[in-house]
This record gives sequence, structure tokens and C-alpha cells, in this order.
Amino acid sequence: MSASLPLSVVVPVFNEQDNVAPLVREILAALRGATAFEIVYVDDCSQDGTLAALQALKAEVPELRVVRHLRQSGQSTAIRTGVKAARGDWIATLDGDGQNDPADIPKLLAARAAAEPQVKLFAGWRVQRRDSGSKRWASKIANAIRARMLRDATPDTGCGIKLFERAAFLDLPYFDHMHRYLPALFQRAGWKTVSVPVNHRPRGAGVSKYNNLGRALVGISDLRGVAWLIRRSKITPVEEA
Repeated sequence: MSASLPLSVVVPVFNEQDNVAPLVREILAALRGATAFEIVYVDDCSQDGTLAALQALKAEVPELRVVRHLRQSGQSTAIRTGVKAARGDWIATLDGDGQNDPADIPKLLAARAAAEPQVKLFAGWRVQRRDSGSKRWASKIANAIRARMLRDATPDTGCGIKLFERAAFLDLPYFDHMHRYLPALFQRAGWKTVSVPVNHRPRGAGVSKYNNLGRALVGISDLRGVAWLIRRSKITPVEEA
């Protein structure tokens, strides 16, 4: 599929019916008149009214596209589904709970305009987290362990708002939970990454889909796997002869 837009905004969602409309309107306010774009929502087999809310919005928002998983598959798969369906050369991602601020997308685009071509990922950095104390402490510990093992020079890999080149992302190895390790994976592929301070907000409605213990147990296995990938990687310069 040849890309025909400069930007696609990909939003994975699971049971976020009350956050859909407010977030879509914020995306429109941030980007209409600034660049050509589309919004690709990926519904990860929601069990509430998320899909109905999205379908209702399509009638009034021509930029909106909706892709639906027929089986719940998780956030990483939903992001990859959205990127594969997207028509943009570059992808901006947002969490569907409203904690990421779409007004920060132009800030990421400005950072890209000022960066060298080797930078393929601009990662949001939540300088002031708006989560519970236990969640902030869990993230702080996880970030310290990740930084020590992967040496990805990234203060916050868990932030949902990111901007990256579509082609570079699709060239990365795919696995469940890969969205938490994108800076390390982009660097493994030979690209540079930049962290950009962004706004962070309390969840608009609904409840979090993660708990600290479950995230930690999965993270230990993932960290070992990503560290193994980095150790086994090889980057070979190529030129046309």
C-alpha cells in the first residue's frame, strides 16, 4: 500500500466508550489546518459501546477510520494493526484513555522538523505523571531496570504518545508488548530516537486495563527477550554498487 498522507494518528482502544468522542474532537482541534491527516482507531474487541461510538462519529468526522479486531489481542497488536492499515508516512500514537494530550502532536512534529534524518522515533516523556502514587513508583522502578538492561537512554518508554516513521516501525521485530520497548528496538535497527516532554492528564473516564503486578511479571520476560535481541543484532552498512 502506497502512503498518501503525511500523518496518521493511531489510537488503540478497549472498552473506552466514554473517552472516544472527547479524544477525537481534541485530535481534530490539534491537527485540522496544520497538516493533512487521518485518525485510525483500532477497537480491540471491546465489550462495551466503544465500537458503536466510533461508528456514530464516522458520519461527522471524515478523517476517522475504524478497524476492529475480531479477537482481543492486546495493545501492541492493536498498534501494529493500525500502523499496517494507516496511509500516512509518519504515525502518531495516542492511548485511548485520554491521558495523552493531542495538542502535543504538533510539538512532536516540530521536533521532527528540527531533527536529523536518522531520528525515526520521537517519544513522549511524561515529566509530571498524573497517575496514582503506586503506579508512579512501579513505573519508576521498571524504568530504572529497563534503562540498566537495555541502555536505551530513554527516561519514559511507557508514554503512549509517540511519533515514528511507518516504514521503520514495520521493519521492527514484532512481539506482544513490543510497544513498551520501541526506543530500544528503533536503536537496535540503527536509528536514533529523541524524548520530548509532553503533557499528561488524569484518565477521563473508565478504569485502567493494567495492574502493577501483572505488568511487572510480563515485563521481566520481555526485558530478557529484548536484551537478547539487542545482543544478537547486527547492523550492516549497504550501498548500491
